[in-house]
Amino acid sequence: MLVVALGVGLYLFQPWRLLTVRETHDALLVPASTSSQAPTSQTSASQAPAPVAEVAKEVATGEWRSLEHATTGKASLIKLPGGAHSVQFASLNTSDGPDLYVYLSPHPSSSSEKTFGEGFTSLGKLKGNRGDQVYEIPAGVDVSAIRSVVIWCKRFSAGFAVAPLEQA
Repeated sequence: MLVVALGVGLYLFQPWRLLTVRETHDALLVPASTSSQAPTSQTSASQAPAPVAEVAKEVATGEWRSLEHATTGKASLIKLPGGAHSVQFASLNTSDGPDLYVYLSPHPSSSSEKTFGEGFTSLGKLKGNRGDQVYEIPAGVDVSAIRSVVIWCKRFSAGFAVAPLEQA
C-alpha cells in the first residue's frame, strides 16, 4: 500500500520537475530591447517618403509577477501585420512543473491568484520554463479584453506567475 501511495504521489507532484530545465528559443516577433514606437526616417525636401512596410508592433507589455514560483522576464502582446495577435515571452525564467499552461486572462495582474483560473483563454501548454517563446492568439479572441497573461498549473489549480498586458 505504501508503494502505491508513493507512486501516486510521485506521479502527481513530479518533484524532479523543480530541477529540470526546458529551454526554448523561438524567434521573437519584436525584439525585447526595442521600443514600441515605430522607427522614423529622415527625408529631404526633394525626396518623397518611402512607403512604410507593415511590421509587428508591441501593443502591451509587462514584467512577470511571481505567484507560486519565482518568475522573471517580459511578456508582450504583439499585433501582427494583417491584424492577428500573438503573445511573446522574452527571457522567461521560471520553475518547471507537471502541467503548465499559458492563459490569457480578463483579470488585472493585481488580482488574487485563484481568479486567474476563471474566464481565461488557453493558448496551450507552456513550451519551456526558460527562454524566448511565442504563442499565437486564435482568431475570434477579443484582444481588447485581455488584461494579463498567466502561467498556470492545471493539475494543482495554481498560478506560477502573471504579467500585465493592458493596452494603452
